[in-house]
Amino acid sequence: MCRLLGVVSTVPVSVTDAVGAPTLKDFVALTKIHGDGWGIADVDRADGLPRVQVSAGSALDDAAFDTATSGRHAVASMVHLRWATNGLAVRPENSHPFLADGLAMAHNGSIKPMAPLDQMLDADIAATLRGTTDSERYFALIRQHRRAAPTLAEAVRRAVADLRGRYPEASLNALLLGEGQLIAVDAHARSSLPAEDIEEITAADLPTEHLEDYFALRWARPDDDTFVIGSTGFGDLDWQPLPPECVTAVSLHDLSMSLHPLEDGSRE
Repeated sequence: MCRLLGVVSTVPVSVTDAVGAPTLKDFVALTKIHGDGWGIADVDRADGLPRVQVSAGSALDDAAFDTATSGRHAVASMVHLRWATNGLAVRPENSHPFLADGLAMAHNGSIKPMAPLDQMLDADIAATLRGTTDSERYFALIRQHRRAAPTLAEAVRRAVADLRGRYPEASLNALLLGEGQLIAVDAHARSSLPAEDIEEITAADLPTEHLEDYFALRWARPDDDTFVIGSTGFGDLDWQPLPPECVTAVSLHDLSMSLHPLEDGSRE
């Protein structure tokens, strides 16, 4: 399980400046349980390729995280805090975002069992995997669909629809960056936290949103130049819910938003 934060701006900006220092501080406070790694992907121009930096350590009091979120300026960024699923190793190659084929991707959820997911991957795609997570395999499936899909958003929609049929209770929430877009997947209609995770959240005294709607994704417009997407539990940005069971694509060129519902293809 994880926390996600995405930013798109008409001008290069740091994550801290885009969302405000108090909001980022709230986000980092979630490392009480989301402390099994962090990562950031960003692009310095709308048509640029994403660069990725990851760590297997906690973002709390990490100078590298502070530099990545406050010292780097980009037109789009996405930040991930990892809460490792039981049984998955805490090491850099398992930290999100993952990077391949000019795309970066971070996931919030758990896809179990993993064997059917492995069987969905072509051999050449499977050979590119570096880590042991279900999330990287989810990303690989998106990349596989990108070969035939007319757009990245449609490739994401097809991959999510495939997984939804096999894993109806999994959270497939994700952020992707690339091809001039920040894409958000809101797909968690039947997802719920395991009892042991609820106990850990309660013991950590995290915001009540973590128990009320842990998997929800939201969007906000702090100003005319900025579009923000985030998980629950941090920040006061006049959040609005993302459309459920839907792939939302935000253009890095003009901040326009297009919606691609899982059940019936894409629409503007």
